[in-house]
Amino acid sequence: MEAEIKRFLEETAKTKLKKYHDFLLEKLATETREHGKSEEWDAILESIENSENPIKTEGDLLSIGDGKTDYSNALIKLKPWRKGPLVVGSTIIETEWRSNWKWERIKQQGIDLSEKFVLDIGAGNGYYLFRMLEAGAKVALGIDPTILFNYQFAAMQKLSSKNNAFLLPLRSEHLPAFKIFDVVFCLGVLYHRRSPIDQLKELLSFLKPKGKLVLETLILPEKENREILIPKDTYAKMSNVWFIPSKKVLQIMLQRSGFSQIEVVDVTTTSTKEQRSTEWMNFQSLSDFLDPKDENKTVEGYPAPTRALVIAEKP
Repeated sequence: MEAEIKRFLEETAKTKLKKYHDFLLEKLATETREHGKSEEWDAILESIENSENPIKTEGDLLSIGDGKTDYSNALIKLKPWRKGPLVVGSTIIETEWRSNWKWERIKQQGIDLSEKFVLDIGAGNGYYLFRMLEAGAKVALGIDPTILFNYQFAAMQKLSSKNNAFLLPLRSEHLPAFKIFDVVFCLGVLYHRRSPIDQLKELLSFLKPKGKLVLETLILPEKENREILIPKDTYAKMSNVWFIPSKKVLQIMLQRSGFSQIEVVDVTTTSTKEQRSTEWMNFQSLSDFLDPKDENKTVEGYPAPTRALVIAEKP
């Protein structure tokens, strides 16, 4: 993982990110916590021989590494794998999320990423960063505080040819007000924040004028006759879901945070085909979080997960 931070500093030294290096290094030093499995995961990375294969899409799969080499012994020790699906070497990783479905919904909006500086908040293992490069992004920077996901990304980068996708183990509140990114993605994060307005203002501060926000978050279904849901304890067994607004309230929140040209471009109910348990993520998943007698409700009796994709602009 340290090698990835070094690569980020080296490869962005001649870009507009250079002036933020010292700030980011300080945050990495003070905010990143050592994980109990770091030594084990470092050994796993060491066991993976470098490869120089370009990352490409093959059907539904993001393909990484030499297709003739079996990396499964290392990859299985980095479970759970949540974003994909992937084929790493000769191993197909059926991840919890069919992230390619979400990416297709985003692609349908025709957002121009060609030669753009792109930031992905809550990037997970970096799946979408690679898809952003595929769409023409000049630099795709992701942040995610989950240390395991950073190791997964580092493993994939060891098997890839030189590229401008980078992942740092930080949260959005650790970042400076960059004001340089053409597009900021924030997918499946907002409802985990205790203060959503603060999060939206952070996202605004990362964008340059006329930059675009691509936001995906939970909303209440249209049939719900209320403006906002604040779960009493858990939502779909998640204790870190703090609020779920209606589409109207979400748009108002974006407007009050300083965004303009706000458009809800897609609303999709999450299905158990899009999010599910697999041998690569063998913990509970969506089917375990829904009412067994009514899949339109969570186990707590709340509306089942419905997600809105929103595009907004910084004036």
